[in-house]
Amino acid sequence: MRYTIDPQKISAFEEFGRRWMELVQAHGGTHHGYFLPSEGASDEALALFSFPSLAAYEEYRQLFDQDRGFIEADRIRDESGCVLRYERTFMRPMLPGDLAPLDGTS
Repeated sequence: MRYTIDPQKISAFEEFGRRWMELVQAHGGTHHGYFLPSEGASDEALALFSFPSLAAYEEYRQLFDQDRGFIEADRIRDESGCVLRYERTFMRPMLPGDLAPLDGTS
């Protein structure tokens, strides 16, 4: 997830992020953390998380409008105005163990 945030409301965004990390973990995913502004653009934040499968992710997504925890987490975002916009992109990991040696040997 890529967020454009209000830099004046970073503490609200941090609370929003803590809640979502708990929700992802509680519903079968692995949250890899939020990455908040440090140097450079002060209004951009990232979140990385994964699920074992697309089906598991879809089950998690079905809870958004039904589960109290999800509704409360979104309320932090909505009432504080800490998130100006966000975009969701699906990616697959390429990890060090997945790489073949550069010289072509195994």
